[in-house]
Amino acid sequence: MKKIGIPSILLLFFVSWGYAQSGPNYDEAKVPKFELPDPLMTFGGERVSDTSDWWLKRRPELMAFFTDEMFDRVPSELGITSYTVLEEGQSTMYKGAIRQQVQISIHKEDEQLNFTLLLYLPQGVKKAPVFLGANFYGNHSVTLDDKVFISQAWAKNNKDFYISGNRFTEASRGVRADRWAVQKIIDGGFGIATFYYGEIDPDKNDFSDGIHPFFYGEGQDHPGPGEWGSIAAWAWGMSRALDYLEENDRVDAENVIAFGHSRLGKTALWAGANDKRFAAVISNNSGCGGAALSKRCYGETIAVINKSFPHWFTEEFKKYSGREPELPIDQHELISLIAPRPVYVASAVDDKWADPKGEYLAAYYAGQVYGLFGKSVLQSKQLPEIHQPVHHVIGYHIREGVHYVTDYDWEQYIKWASKVVLVQK
Repeated sequence: MKKIGIPSILLLFFVSWGYAQSGPNYDEAKVPKFELPDPLMTFGGERVSDTSDWWLKRRPELMAFFTDEMFDRVPSELGITSYTVLEEGQSTMYKGAIRQQVQISIHKEDEQLNFTLLLYLPQGVKKAPVFLGANFYGNHSVTLDDKVFISQAWAKNNKDFYISGNRFTEASRGVRADRWAVQKIIDGGFGIATFYYGEIDPDKNDFSDGIHPFFYGEGQDHPGPGEWGSIAAWAWGMSRALDYLEENDRVDAENVIAFGHSRLGKTALWAGANDKRFAAVISNNSGCGGAALSKRCYGETIAVINKSFPHWFTEEFKKYSGREPELPIDQHELISLIAPRPVYVASAVDDKWADPKGEYLAAYYAGQVYGLFGKSVLQSKQLPEIHQPVHHVIGYHIREGVHYVTDYDWEQYIKWASKVVLVQK
């Protein structure tokens, strides 16, 4: 075997370091050649040919890998302790809507965590299907409705959104209302439920508050090696919100759809993989660590995301920074974990950071697993044209524009949910 001298070792180190630390790649010509893992082949090389083998052999090992090496999850079972309806009334902001605000409480020994769920439900619908998603800037940011309470939780300062002293203000009411098409959702016969993700776990590299301390051992102030990060905590919060929705007699709890944008799109996918009670999952522009294939190394990469947001994933995931070829999985297999329940992936043509092509290909290759269940999937490896949505059990669209949630996105989700999700059971 040829020996590698010190200069060669240093060269390899600096090449590897430079690759891991370099910025995002927006050039398709620089996408490396890669071999995508077969979702129907076990790590031991055994072919999965039916749904029984999927449930008994392949899905458990994929779930274990994503848990141990990427997201992890709550160390032990912990559900909601109680809930309190803080306010309820007919909305004057949205025609035909009832507004509810509910405090959900979790207790464990001396620890207590509260978060507030905001719901708008259609009047005249005995049990409404619901889109459930966390929000970035507090419940009051998703609407101009002055009845919606302002969260007192920690918030990242943002002068554009009038957030200072790490606290929300009245001036930030409605700053994200254009991302939440509440009236369209109500008119479509659906409800919408949302909560501020920072009430579950503040989005900062500091695990001293939120839900994590509930599970610390003596002297511990940070998740240990292989323990859960913030995305797993937010996904846990989605499930706790679903716990409450199952108690709400106005909600069709068998048709709650997990929704998320960007990092919360990653959250929705992981929540759907862990909690089979979610009827379907919607990933909007979720990118790296979400719906986009990691091995393409396009847009945001594992190295970039782990450096910028070291608290999102388990510590184990950092060993794949700049080493995507060593990953024995990819994100099409995360989507596959949701099978056979419907899943929708959406991209935006100018959102190169999230890699639209990588998002589409992940949804396409997840079809191998969905095909075992006889579900309708994406038929072509080629991206659809802009504004040509595909509403199968695996749904997809790419729209014009940037990293955002638009009325067009919501129009597709409502149509798809009505056509696909509500007829699955």
